[in-house]
Amino acid sequence: MSKTDDPKTECRTPAEGRDGVTRIPSWKYDCLRDVIVEVVREAGSDGFVFSKLTEAVRPRLSADQLDKIGSLGWHVTTVKLNMEVEGDIARLSGSPQRLVVLR
Repeated sequence: MSKTDDPKTECRTPAEGRDGVTRIPSWKYDCLRDVIVEVVREAGSDGFVFSKLTEAVRPRLSADQLDKIGSLGWHVTTVKLNMEVEGDIARLSGSPQRLVVLR
């Protein structure tokens, strides 16, 4: 199977007026989703500060995964936004943006 044949996951954003879909390889989505849930869940009910998410995810991935994922910050943000749409995580009110696991 070539890279273009890899199964893709459609990612959306919760932002109003943004109806576009970004398709990323499903293995990237699944890998990052699992790590994001782990990181955010560990923060508990106080939530995890979004601006620190990429750097919290990085050490939990192997060098091979990091190399194959490419732009980690972009992918973490894309997966995080779709997880909000799916109801897996939510933003707490206030600033800085903090995330909590819903399910």
